[in-house]
Amino acid sequence: MNGPQDLGGMMGFGAIAPEANEPLFHAPWEKRALALSLAMGATRQWSIDTSRHAREKIPHHQYWSLSYYEIWIEGLLRLMNERNMLDGPPKTLPRLEAQNVAPVLAKGSACNREVSSPPLFNIGDRVRVRNLQPMGHTRLPGYLRGKTGEIALHHKAHVFPDSNAHGSGENPQHLYTVRFFARHVFGKNADDFLQADLFEPYLEAP
Repeated sequence: MNGPQDLGGMMGFGAIAPEANEPLFHAPWEKRALALSLAMGATRQWSIDTSRHAREKIPHHQYWSLSYYEIWIEGLLRLMNERNMLDGPPKTLPRLEAQNVAPVLAKGSACNREVSSPPLFNIGDRVRVRNLQPMGHTRLPGYLRGKTGEIALHHKAHVFPDSNAHGSGENPQHLYTVRFFARHVFGKNADDFLQADLFEPYLEAP
């Protein structure tokens, strides 16, 4: 969906101003917000793609008024509310014990998958990003739709977030890094290159 999180090519928000020596957390409550999100994610009541979709469903006016971890908490509340976990009867859920947090995070979780279908594109191929307007979750940046680039890398097949976010299965798809001339994306005054990881269903031959 065209959510408020997709700011890469949206005008009217001023220049990006990175904070020098930015700390991991700006306030103690942000640590707790992250901890709560990790703890609830470990209950396996939803996927990481579902949690991202919960945040992008926050209405624009509300999303833009929230800080980073406020957005995380709002998304978490929405996920729990949708599953009657706030007002419903108590549930016994898997727990991520404190001593296991670091090992679990260090281990991670593989998202690459095996598929029988060969990739449609090869490194060096010219491709155009399809002008899709999905109603559900997507990892396709709006500012790249309709733009033409070149396949720089092929990452084999990965879980397709657009499907997995809605409980429709992993539906693995080939994933590519596509390289664009920044001027073709952002205008004539941009002289750099831009790279984006894009799934095969987002792409077509130019």
